[in-house]
Amino acid sequence: MAGFQVGKRVAAAALLGMVALGLSNQAAQARETIAEQAVKYPVRPITVIVTFPPGGGTDLLARKLGPRLEKALGQPVIIDNRPGASGNIGARAVAYARADGYTLLMANSSFAINPGVFRNLGFKPKEDFAPIANIGFVPSVIVTGHSSDIQNLEQVLEQQSEPALAYASCGNGTPQHLAGEMLYDLRGTALLHIPYRGCGPALNDVVAGQVPIGIVTLSSAATLIESGHLRALAVTSAQRSPVLPDVPTVAEISETGFELDQWHGLLAPSHTPEHIINTLNSVVQKAVMDPAMQSQLLALGYTPQEGNESAKASGFKAMIWNDIDRFGALAYKIGLQVD
Repeated sequence: MAGFQVGKRVAAAALLGMVALGLSNQAAQARETIAEQAVKYPVRPITVIVTFPPGGGTDLLARKLGPRLEKALGQPVIIDNRPGASGNIGARAVAYARADGYTLLMANSSFAINPGVFRNLGFKPKEDFAPIANIGFVPSVIVTGHSSDIQNLEQVLEQQSEPALAYASCGNGTPQHLAGEMLYDLRGTALLHIPYRGCGPALNDVVAGQVPIGIVTLSSAATLIESGHLRALAVTSAQRSPVLPDVPTVAEISETGFELDQWHGLLAPSHTPEHIINTLNSVVQKAVMDPAMQSQLLALGYTPQEGNESAKASGFKAMIWNDIDRFGALAYKIGLQVD
């Protein structure tokens, strides 16, 4: 009987050993699969989270870039709009995503402005993200509806008493919001900020005459300006835009050094393998250097960033980190804070 019990224990131990070995082999195979997928990247669809709604400049750029990424990488690229909180909702989703290159962020300068404006982002930009590539710069444009009585920016700047002139922006803490605050700081212009969840919704109300003026990205407003639905009053870049050569800059009109351009670029969660970052950077740079893509970007008001330092992952990172510090100091100076 005792021998039988010993035999049972030996058999049980052997069985447990086989199970443990099987689980160990499965774990090893799983690790190998993950490692192989990282090396072979990409092996499945890639999701690009856009921090603003459809129709805005960031969304348009993502949808221009998406097909070129698909062709180069051989995998579907899914555009996932996650608007709200000046891009913080979408950024937060990417910050907590797996660092495997399959969830990316299409962001703009709001990403660098928000740390100095919002008290609680829900993530740490410098710790939670790995910049991939800057795609291009685009100025903001100050617009009014085609039936508006406002004919030029000087009329806006002269508004220095109540009631304040309402202006629509693409959201709290966006570059367009910051531009409005900078206009106020310029001459004490009486302006009332009306934030929207993206440039598209803001433009709808400016076209309809619900809001007197809007400060939006040139990329989102270009077709409406061309069609005559909007009148462009000024651009926020240092030089006139080739898309709107007859529209003056704010700096020209105010005789100041006013300048605020907006970058758009691609980022990944921090700790994404370096070879994946390099692969994506190379693909993005090639896409931006494509003459057809450049024509599309220029038509939307962008200055493509092919071949310069900010097109590189390291250069883009340095630029964003510098912008976080620069915009933070500016937001503090003008008292810009969003709860």
